[in-house]
Amino acid sequence: MNSTTDVLQGHAGWHWSLPNGDSVFVAQQGAQVLSWQAQGKERLFLSPNSVCDGATAIRGGVPVCFPQFNQRGNLPKHGFVRNMPWRMLPERSQGPEKVFELSSNDATWALWPHAFKAFLTVSLAPNSLQISLAVENHGQQSLSFTGALHTYFAVDAISQVSLLGQAQQPEWDAVKDTHQKCSGQLRFNEEFDRVYDVDPQTQAHWTLQDGNTPLQISQSASWGQSVVWNPGADKCAQLKDMPATGYQRMLCVEAARVNSSIQVPPNQSWVGWQLLTL
Repeated sequence: MNSTTDVLQGHAGWHWSLPNGDSVFVAQQGAQVLSWQAQGKERLFLSPNSVCDGATAIRGGVPVCFPQFNQRGNLPKHGFVRNMPWRMLPERSQGPEKVFELSSNDATWALWPHAFKAFLTVSLAPNSLQISLAVENHGQQSLSFTGALHTYFAVDAISQVSLLGQAQQPEWDAVKDTHQKCSGQLRFNEEFDRVYDVDPQTQAHWTLQDGNTPLQISQSASWGQSVVWNPGADKCAQLKDMPATGYQRMLCVEAARVNSSIQVPPNQSWVGWQLLTL
């Protein structure tokens, strides 16, 4: 299966599809998955107000946050790889699985003093999408990073959505700065920003219930945490690249590492993935 170069909402990238009609679009900027259509419906949220200049972060889809989560350091918010052009590797891309690469270069060295290669593997299957990030350390010193697959899911109405999973796992409410155990069923009626620790012996698993078809969300234990986020009405109104009502149509469920760093020794690699299944 060959991908075709295409443009989505002004963003250049690659598009491929399956015989059953399922498809995916990956932007050259950030190797960011901007669209996943399955069972005849778009499953990812992409803001219609997102800036398209090849350098500004794209609001929606699946941003790759690396090597910094949010503003927890001196790098640009959520790191820099989401704002840089990646290349597809035809020699490593087979059928509905495509591999994209970003290597350290003059632009990355100016921000972060490490020799690395990052690979994003996007695997499309009927009713399923898996996104895997691999980081290779090509330097002489250990590198450490935080980050995420910052997935924006499209929903019909956030007030009707429920998210099930991670019952009794540690939960940090970043809005109220409180710590508690996850109730196991989350609802969204105001700004929501919480980090969940993941049992290292298991894979985090969530069920997004939006209408009649549940969406299963799982991730590798290597991430260590999950983040669930919706800006709510007030914060959404402050985001220039979101419609004022955009919060009603999206929910982020992220495979992430927020509170502690992932360590990659010299000549070693790390892999973390998120799997979406209908």
